[in-house]
Amino acid sequence: MSVPNPPAGSQQLPPPPYTAPAPGVAPVPAAKKNNVLALVALIVAAVGFLFACIPGALIVGWILLPIAFVLSIVSLFMKGDRKWMGVVGLVLSIVGTIVGFVVFFAGLSAAIDDAFGGSETTVSQPVDAAAADDAAADDEKAEDKPADAAQGTRDNPYPLSSKISSDDWTVVVNSHTPDGAAAVAAGNQFNDKAPAGSHYELVNYTVTYTGDESGLAAEVGISFVTSAGNVLNSYDAMVVLEDGFGLDELYNGASATGSDAFLVPDGESVLIRVSPGFFANEVFVQP
Repeated sequence: MSVPNPPAGSQQLPPPPYTAPAPGVAPVPAAKKNNVLALVALIVAAVGFLFACIPGALIVGWILLPIAFVLSIVSLFMKGDRKWMGVVGLVLSIVGTIVGFVVFFAGLSAAIDDAFGGSETTVSQPVDAAAADDAAADDEKAEDKPADAAQGTRDNPYPLSSKISSDDWTVVVNSHTPDGAAAVAAGNQFNDKAPAGSHYELVNYTVTYTGDESGLAAEVGISFVTSAGNVLNSYDAMVVLEDGFGLDELYNGASATGSDAFLVPDGESVLIRVSPGFFANEVFVQP
């Protein structure tokens, strides 16, 4: 088979010469794909963390932080560079949630304290002839008390008949009976005698409601604190007294007077602890 000759006038060009790559020049790698989701997760977590620190905008933080948590988890399984942003977003969303709970409960505690508690307890001591006669004895007792003991503490209690007041209640401890066996026996035939090694002591007190609406006398707390530091409550010994307190409901200006019985170990002295209301500050009274 014959090869046709090229047409006249045409010229065949030689192939281009081979050019070797320059030594020492590495091929350029392909650019890595950025992990956009990790960046978004980091931004959302940062914004949510800031809102979680602001009590008024806490709800915004609680919305953004779970979203950031989910986005961070997903970003760690996606291809792409800068996964560290997903890790930071994950940590920030967890820490932000913890901070949000701390801020929430701190605000809740402050709101409860403003609404129900924090009422100051004020005390006015009785001034009469008997108190003047006992001044010398009180001075002798004061020598045994710490010099910096605040009035109304265990180290420096108020005397009987002191008027202890809060926003809603005024309490006066009228008397203390160190031997209440007879009163307990007379109160109810089913009352148990004091077990061996203990005895009954009674406290008679008056409560007056000074709040806006009405209140229960049971809101006032009366308890004993022994010389050993134990707290004794009237419900520790289920006894019924003739003048015992019940669920008396009182309106502004109304008063109720009654007694509580306490089972006290023999050989221990007691102080009377008075709380004029559920959230009022407590003070101590010397029997």
